Amino acid sequence: MSNIQQIIPDGIKIDPIFNTSYLIDGEIKEWKGSTTKVFSSIQSPNKENVMKPTLLGSVPDMGEETALEASYAAEKAFNRGQGLWPTLPVKERIKCLENFVEKMRLERELVSKLLMWEIGKTRIDSYKEFDKTITYITDTIEAYKKLDRKSARFEKESGIHAHIRRSPLGVVLCLGPYNYPLNETFCLLIPAILMGNTTVFKPAKLGVLLITPLLKAFQESFPPGVVNIVFGRGRTIASPIMRTGKIDVLALIGHSSSAVALQDQHPNKNKLRLALGLEAKNPAIILPDADLDIAVKECISGSLSYNGQRCTALKILYVHDGIVDEFNKRFAKAVDELKYGMPWEENVFLTPLPEPNKPEYIRDLVDDALQNGAKILNARGGEMTSNYCYPAVLFPVSKLMKVFHEEQFGPVVPIVSFSNINEPLNDIAESNYGQQVSIFGKDTKSIGPLVDILANLVCRINLNSACQRGPDVYPFTGRKNSAVATLSVFDALRTFSIRTFVASKDNEINTSILKKLVESEDSNFMSTEYLF
Repeated sequence: MSNIQQIIPDGIKIDPIFNTSYLIDGEIKEWKGSTTKVFSSIQSPNKENVMKPTLLGSVPDMGEETALEASYAAEKAFNRGQGLWPTLPVKERIKCLENFVEKMRLERELVSKLLMWEIGKTRIDSYKEFDKTITYITDTIEAYKKLDRKSARFEKESGIHAHIRRSPLGVVLCLGPYNYPLNETFCLLIPAILMGNTTVFKPAKLGVLLITPLLKAFQESFPPGVVNIVFGRGRTIASPIMRTGKIDVLALIGHSSSAVALQDQHPNKNKLRLALGLEAKNPAIILPDADLDIAVKECISGSLSYNGQRCTALKILYVHDGIVDEFNKRFAKAVDELKYGMPWEENVFLTPLPEPNKPEYIRDLVDDALQNGAKILNARGGEMTSNYCYPAVLFPVSKLMKVFHEEQFGPVVPIVSFSNINEPLNDIAESNYGQQVSIFGKDTKSIGPLVDILANLVCRINLNSACQRGPDVYPFTGRKNSAVATLSVFDALRTFSIRTFVASKDNEINTSILKKLVESEDSNFMSTEYLF
């Protein structure tokens, strides 16, 4: 299979962005040091007319000194809770974020185009990610207003008045993923700053250029030091920041090994709060009475949307012995009918992989499975180029194979047959992961007991539908190595804050003081203002 070579439409072409800007302490600074070139795995002809990865531009390759400068700026802006941002009235923080949203909207075309080029996301999904991020921000603002309205009152218990609100935690180190470098990163960053925290943000290695058009919007929308954006390798940037012990919250979506390594470098782990979205090995269980049309359709979407590069992807399919042959036949045929092409092509489903080493890794998983008794069921399975893998449907898969245990995060689908429901249940219980599961079936007498058990093993059970994150108002979390804390429009606000309250004994003096505090607006915390 050869690399696809085609004329790039004029509306899709992009001029290289050689970014030298970064944001620290409210100032967009110019980087004078070394830079890292950013390539797309989508190939273009070079001067010799040889197809090579497309140069998209470059970003600063920063080191420890700049990382610590950003950390200090965030620490200074928080100022142990005494800074402007953490003490600002809620409505003023909301105004800043609303201002940012309006400026962000202006960059929709460029950011969406960079999503296509940098990480190979389809054109439809690239625009969808941008629009979904805007919606997430506006929904988060509304959730914060609702949360604040509930706090705009006093409670009384056992002769004690209490005014309870949520307060920020401090300085947040924010590290987002490459597969959703805008949306999932902002699902960490936005609630963190809205709750009054200050942040240091390092974009993912892939999907890094698309942050650069937003630097000015961040600078113009927030006070100095609230958002600090630096570029470079994770180890070089994040490690020295963690070693200072000044980080109060580690917000990371990525691999558990990275999260553990960074936690280990913090000198005061007891003060470190975590907001982590980590890996998963989400299974589907296809029961003997499942509607195969629905099961095949949902398992295609669940396992291979964005080439399977999602933590919420279905990464192993358990199919009952009685229907496994028919399911495999239909599933393999449906996979071979998926359209491969460039991200901007109409109706394209499979696109080039952004990670240079991913095809080699997928090949290793497939070869290992074949050596241990599996077969490739679909005709095109395993076809590869330097930047692409056609999905391989593997069956029968056993515990002897790497693909049974590892989160493949790519286009390979392992299928396991079972005769007794305890087989997949025991595997899920023994797994290191516990994010989601999909159940396909109709009989409530079978589904009911399954739900009761799986509710103790994973955090979301999807009935006759693929695993997914949304809607964002629902909790997004996981057990074991899959997550720490909960992320959603509402839960994230709680994750990045802590309950704090003012208490006073019920007597004449205190009642007078409380009344004057509220009426005089001498305190931003002590407020009963109702936000509409």
